[in-house]
Amino acid sequence: MTQRLASLTILSNNVVMKYGYARVSTDDQKTDLQIAALQKASCDFIFTDTASGASSTRPELTRCLASLQAGDTLIVWKLDRLGRSLSHLVAVLSYLQKRGISFLSLTEAIDTESAAGRLMGHMLAALAEFERALIVERTQTGLKAAKNHGTKLGRKPSLSEDQRKHARELLDKGESPLVIAKLLNVCRATLYNSLKDKAGDLKINGTDAVNFDCVQQCADGK
Repeated sequence: MTQRLASLTILSNNVVMKYGYARVSTDDQKTDLQIAALQKASCDFIFTDTASGASSTRPELTRCLASLQAGDTLIVWKLDRLGRSLSHLVAVLSYLQKRGISFLSLTEAIDTESAAGRLMGHMLAALAEFERALIVERTQTGLKAAKNHGTKLGRKPSLSEDQRKHARELLDKGESPLVIAKLLNVCRATLYNSLKDKAGDLKINGTDAVNFDCVQQCADGK
């Protein structure tokens, strides 16, 4: 929802606008407190979304960002109303800075027009980078621990060991790969991939039957 609130401010023959953005997580919550604060900050327009903090779907935020022009100011009640994560918040602030748009968070008193506000922006960017590094480190540590405990990583095999054994027996008896694939409810490429050796070849009775580099992905069971 968008509200037009105040008169325009004219500066150097250009229209300079103040845009407010408010967000609540559920329909049961109210934006009254946020909107009152944004009105007090003399916002010309206020955009409101109902979306959880983690949601990437925020149509009013998208409209708000698209409406902003160089010289305008985006105002929020609190930082967590704008960014769904620290990295997302930094990305939005970077987007605003590149377009020459000011940002003001009322609760934290962060104003990018001031030296202190710009410093806070740099600190947030550094924290976001730190957060990304921690995520990478935790992921790598988790993968290493899983491997040390014998956990198999990656996708679950399409065919079980018994199914692969049965398929190979049928192939050795001369059954068509297409028939076997349909029997196992997989496509031929999956069947070939499940039965290939370390060299990437399918061997039937010790003879190379197909080179997997030449197998095209099947479609519609072909």
